Amino acid sequence: MFLNPKPPEAPPVPATAVVLPPQPAQPVTHMPTQAPCACQHASAPAPVVSQPPAPRRPIAPFAATGAGAVLAVVAVGVVLTALLTAVAVGAVSVAVCAVVLRSLLTNANHRR
Repeated sequence: MFLNPKPPEAPPVPATAVVLPPQPAQPVTHMPTQAPCACQHASAPAPVVSQPPAPRRPIAPFAATGAGAVLAVVAVGVVLTALLTAVAVGAVSVAVCAVVLRSLLTNANHRR
């Protein structure tokens, strides 16, 4: 169980597309036109018919893209950190070997 984990199963995707019923059209009310009069008063404005709101886009594809980008950045960071650590350990071990060899060679020259 711990050595062979199984990923969770994804929920089934519906095979048919979901179709929303069309919105019923709102009737347009027309004001009866009147003959213009000689006085200078302003006529009443025509009623404004509002349109139904536009359908909203789902946010899921954008969130998945963002999560994938974060995962890629973290993975690249881990790999680069591991490589840097390997180079640092190799450099330290070469430096220790150089110091040991130098001390052995210096002591050999002083003994003669």
